[in-house]
Amino acid sequence: MLNMVIASKNKHKLEEIKDILGELPLVVQSMDEVGLSHLEVVEDGETFEENSMKKAKEIMALTGRIAIADDSGLEVDALNNQPGVYSARFSGEGATDQKNNVKLLKMMEDIPFEKRTARFVSVISVAFPSGKEIVVRGECEGIIGFEEKGSHGFGYDPLFIVPEYNRTFSELGAEIKNKISHRAKALEKLKREFVRVLGGI
Repeated sequence: MLNMVIASKNKHKLEEIKDILGELPLVVQSMDEVGLSHLEVVEDGETFEENSMKKAKEIMALTGRIAIADDSGLEVDALNNQPGVYSARFSGEGATDQKNNVKLLKMMEDIPFEKRTARFVSVISVAFPSGKEIVVRGECEGIIGFEEKGSHGFGYDPLFIVPEYNRTFSELGAEIKNKISHRAKALEKLKREFVRVLGGI
């Protein structure tokens, strides 16, 4: 069995990653479990790939174990792919989900429905002590609504309409979201890549 650390304190991400990789010969631990609960990795990259790999490499260097990290966010076409890597802190210092959503709606108030296309992006990186690396990307296309709808989820979920269902992520709930989301797609790719890479270790 190989030991792996997830570079995240987000319980939702931790459970999702543990579940999808559960069949592989890995002992998966959180940052808390390896004594790194205090650590804050500065996400100063210009892309999701840069941020996720930076987190993975830093945790790998500190623990000497395989490290996995996720960076994700929302890209809105009409806003030149904003908020992008700044999704979590879009509304500035003291940003909250509510403040971020209010800012996004304000910026898009004059944009018609057909031009409100967007996508959620999740990039997951894995850094191995041997120097091997894995980077996978998952995307989920959607449309930004004119108001928040639904009571489930977090972040921009109440605004993100999935065309196939004509519902927001918040209206669909976790069961459906976790099957079609950007992170679910990235994790499925990661699982395939892990099987390939582990075969060469």
